[in-house]
Amino acid sequence: MSEYIIRFLLGGAVVSVFAMLGDVLRPKSFAGLLGAAPSVALATLGIAVYRHGADYAGLQSQAMIAGALALAVYSFVVCQLLIRARLRAITATLLSLVVWLVVAFGLLTVAGAQA
Repeated sequence: MSEYIIRFLLGGAVVSVFAMLGDVLRPKSFAGLLGAAPSVALATLGIAVYRHGADYAGLQSQAMIAGALALAVYSFVVCQLLIRARLRAITATLLSLVVWLVVAFGLLTVAGAQA
């Protein structure tokens, strides 16, 4: 139970720092981008280092990087399908979900991480 409290407090503090950073930067759209995901990732990695060691946290960070790169590819493919192929949103997202899975697990396989 204490792990959840630490994660809550650490995540909240980091969210606040990123929110302040997003408020200072221009354009204001950075505020939402910097709000949640980086703080949750940092809190999770901090707890992983504390409880399981640096090697385990390294594997977690590889998985986070693979997921982020796969999300970038997914976003690009969704935009292309919506704009160029003029597919409906549900069709574009479902097709692109397959792309996300292939890229994410492909990157993890190439990196040698254990999924």
